[in-house]
Amino acid sequence: MNTFEFTLRLLTAFCLGAGIGFERQWRKKNAGLRTNTLVCIGSAAFVLIAIRIGGDAAGRITSYIVSGIGFLGGGVIMKDGLTVRGLNTAATLWCSAAIGALCALGYPLEAFITVLFIVSTNIFLRPTLSSQKEARSKKWFSARKNNKEKVKISNSTQLY
Repeated sequence: MNTFEFTLRLLTAFCLGAGIGFERQWRKKNAGLRTNTLVCIGSAAFVLIAIRIGGDAAGRITSYIVSGIGFLGGGVIMKDGLTVRGLNTAATLWCSAAIGALCALGYPLEAFITVLFIVSTNIFLRPTLSSQKEARSKKWFSARKNNKEKVKISNSTQLY
């Protein structure tokens, strides 16, 4: 692989990572434009190094990227009472790493199609789940305590 092809694969990772990051930035999420772009470029760079090394290094380094990004994703997941935040952001970062790997391995069309699926998931599936979560959190149940008093208990089961 020559320098031009190396640069072209990194540029593709940059553009596609920025595409994912733009959607996250637009929704004002913790990991936005820069984070998703850097994860995508970094993943591509590691896979490109592995390709230069040769042998089975590309497969091994790709598997290390998958687990390493899992740790990075763990840093954006926060628990506040019964609410867990950041799961989708962590999953999106993980997907950004996959896009970088696809770009580095020379699959730009497949990477672009995957980006369309990622962004579509983040845009179109959110309203459906948000309305279900809101409807569920507003439900109240009543129960009897000692056969005398009624106690209101909120439903703490929520969709995440």
